[in-house]
Amino acid sequence: MLNRESDDPRIARGLDTGFFFKKENGSRAGLLEGRVALVTGGGSGIGRAAAERLAEEGAKVFLLDVRPQRLEDVRRNLAEAGAEVDSAVADVSNEEQVQRAVEAAVHRFGRLDFVFANAGVNGTLAPVETMPAADWSATLAVNLTGTFLTVKHVIPYMKESGGSIAVTSSINGTRVFSAAGLSAYAASKAGQVAFVKTAAFELARYRIRVNAICPGWIRTNIAESTHPVPELRDYPSKWKIVRPERLLPGVPGSPDRVADVVVFLASDLSRHVSGTEIYVDAAESLL
Repeated sequence: MLNRESDDPRIARGLDTGFFFKKENGSRAGLLEGRVALVTGGGSGIGRAAAERLAEEGAKVFLLDVRPQRLEDVRRNLAEAGAEVDSAVADVSNEEQVQRAVEAAVHRFGRLDFVFANAGVNGTLAPVETMPAADWSATLAVNLTGTFLTVKHVIPYMKESGGSIAVTSSINGTRVFSAAGLSAYAASKAGQVAFVKTAAFELARYRIRVNAICPGWIRTNIAESTHPVPELRDYPSKWKIVRPERLLPGVPGSPDRVADVVVFLASDLSRHVSGTEIYVDAAESLL
């Protein structure tokens, strides 16, 4: 995470992963002091940046990711920076693994206040006509079913005290549809927004807020889970990557921009916000 400049005397710099707010007695103080956050896809990109910001604001963080080494790197860095953090390897498309991981988080920290259902893949990019059904299903299994399973299994631990859930969707499938080959990804992201709205309605009785974050072009490792087929070269596309700094100078599309919105949704600052999507794309999707 990027270090930030501030004149606030409470701020003291920590390790190169970021900084923490400090009270006069040296302990952390922040918007999320004493709360517990669970982050899926926490091993890199937006998930890692969100975990750092949540910890920075005083939250205890439990990380999930399918990649053990990256997960451990983030857990260790946060712990060395003074955060209370733990982790579990889990594939969000596997219900048994998700259930065990959520139970482990509650066993470790005693409660859940905020859940960031962030894990996702681009998957296979192919024309609809030639998209293998198995590849279609694999993308939806992680992005859409994984979101459902995460939310399903955290509800029992959030019903009594309430809390907040945020889901990483995308501008693709919600505002942008001009990219050949993204049918599975876009469908999964549109489905997430519909799911968020339905869940927000159902869970309002428990004071659980549910919202979606729709990032635009953000520098992450998602290219590792992107598998375009050669025939896409024959398909015209209106889609062009528009770097956000071209629209809003000095505001790069980095994961910490999304992480700031995650903190907002995790905190009481968003206590009257539920069932909606927030676009983090520097107006990219409006072109």
